[in-house]
Amino acid sequence: MNTAIELTELTKTYGTRRGLTGLTLTVDHGEVFGYLGPNGAGKSTTIRLLLNLIRPSSGDARVLGLDPHVDAVKLHRRVGYLAGDFVVDGRQRAGECLAFLGALRGGVPAARIVELADRLDLDLTARVKSLSKGNRQKVGLVQAFMHEPELLILDEPTSGLDPLVQQTFLDMVLDAKKAGQTVFMSSHIMSEVEAVADRVALIREGHLVALDTVTELRDRSLLQVRISFTAPVHVDQFAGLAGVTDVAVDGTTLTCRVDGSPDALIKTAARHTITGLRADTQDLEEVFHTFYAGRTA
Repeated sequence: MNTAIELTELTKTYGTRRGLTGLTLTVDHGEVFGYLGPNGAGKSTTIRLLLNLIRPSSGDARVLGLDPHVDAVKLHRRVGYLAGDFVVDGRQRAGECLAFLGALRGGVPAARIVELADRLDLDLTARVKSLSKGNRQKVGLVQAFMHEPELLILDEPTSGLDPLVQQTFLDMVLDAKKAGQTVFMSSHIMSEVEAVADRVALIREGHLVALDTVTELRDRSLLQVRISFTAPVHVDQFAGLAGVTDVAVDGTTLTCRVDGSPDALIKTAARHTITGLRADTQDLEEVFHTFYAGRTA
């Protein structure tokens, strides 16, 4: 079986409130899957459904070939989970807490815990309640990774981490992928997902609005174009062209966005003498905001 997660028309409502509506997607074994959306989009609801922390209103979920409700105990043994609101007993020292959690999983070598703590620069002797949010997040990351699970489910994993530790976390994700593990990573930070994900899903108001590789999403994104001419041009020549939006002229420089083929723009620009042309695709964050501005998948 090549599918780690398979969701079919998964729906969750909270009374009159919408949590998730008809979500259908698959995550392959061994891939890093980025799950993007702003707060309230349905990311945490999806993860809680995957882990049987809540029940769906309708639809079906299979995780590692198991039913999250019927096979919850078997499934949880094979999953590493970091909650978006990770909380543990603050009276314990970090090392004691991780040893306890490891014992609950049947035992994790102490050397493995030390290795991950050193990598994240986590003080295992400090009491959890004395740790900053970022250092508590490190405890959460260690407990998720320490037993080398088949599937890592991470909800906003870099919350509170400084940039250097964020990079260490991304290296850990890539190492997990090399080891054949699957990573399902929910986030609203585009750059971290763009750096490691094989595929990305964008979710908006409980609906899936895009699902593709980072490269393909960029290929479907808007072009940001800047053209310089020897003499001023009039904005009206370009404003009505097919697929061309946000046209602005500043002296001899025209800027605009192009959705689809730039053919009409290039042919119109060619009527003038061009001194410079630059066209940039959007990065993932700009693509994300384009979809949230109302563009459909």
